[in-house]
Amino acid sequence: MKPQYFVAILFATSLYWMYLLYAPFLLGMIIAALLAISTSNIQNFFERLLKSKFLAALSSSFLLALLFFAPLGYFLVTLTLKLNTIEPEIFRNIEITVRNFLLSPPEYLHFLKPYMNDITQEVSVNSIASYVLSLTGSIGSLSAGYLKNSFLVIIFYFFAQYNGGFVLDLLKRVVQMSVEETTLLARELSSVMSVVFYSIIVNAMFQGVLFGIAISYMGYNGLLFGIMYGFASLIPVVGGALMWLPFMLYEFSMGNSANAIFIAAYTVVVISLIADTFIKPLIIKEINIRLLKEDDAKMNELIIFFAIIAGLTAFGFWGMILGPAITAFFLAILKLFEARTQECVNY
Repeated sequence: MKPQYFVAILFATSLYWMYLLYAPFLLGMIIAALLAISTSNIQNFFERLLKSKFLAALSSSFLLALLFFAPLGYFLVTLTLKLNTIEPEIFRNIEITVRNFLLSPPEYLHFLKPYMNDITQEVSVNSIASYVLSLTGSIGSLSAGYLKNSFLVIIFYFFAQYNGGFVLDLLKRVVQMSVEETTLLARELSSVMSVVFYSIIVNAMFQGVLFGIAISYMGYNGLLFGIMYGFASLIPVVGGALMWLPFMLYEFSMGNSANAIFIAAYTVVVISLIADTFIKPLIIKEINIRLLKEDDAKMNELIIFFAIIAGLTAFGFWGMILGPAITAFFLAILKLFEARTQECVNY
């Protein structure tokens, strides 16, 4: 057996066992690496400011935890506590409202009345309360799982920022590609991921502020529910409905029909239609223009927009990072093939 074949077999075997060893942490490592690529300009800023790569990586990790994970952690913990302290009278009001609606639906829903009669028999205070308790348990377990995963992502993010240059140089030496090709891949991925990361943050904050302001005028915690809406807005199609629909039902159950209609109309028209459909691509475009230099690779904002939606649909929450990264990597590989094909033709 030739020595190179033996080395290849050893490498494949070790790669397989490395996968088995680190499989539980693989997604966290990938997300951390992509976040490190997305925020490389922040890392560079801290390095110039602090004159220390270690302190810069530590500051970047703290900033990521503060801006990205702390709000969601606050939302999950606060929501769990609030669900555990709901008064029984609220369940009774919700039951009456839902039952009255099912027994006397609008004319355009009369064809559903036979089915609504069956649903009416299942609606009760106990069923609503049990659902809320199960939801509380689910949110509690989600809180613990998410905080654990977030902690791991931040740890991996720190090492990615601190040792990223060494790993990148190692990959350049191992992978048989020219300096121009590796530079192209790195620039494509870094530029697109930077635009994606800041677009996600700005858009979630923008929609969260819009919802938080409206809900605060109705006497609710604008900060809590603004954060909730910001993260819910990341879910395509039904994200906004997960927020305004419970508020509408609750306000109807309390007899506040004007508030219920307002929050539904405001969210659908102002946030879902205007902000999410029309303003969101403009935000991506503006960040794309302002963040990247003239010689940086720019991806069309609509491609980024649909890549985020596709990623969320395919991979869940972290798909907003994975979707654009996969798309950017694929387009970069296409450019490499195009460049090599052109070289062969010229040769």
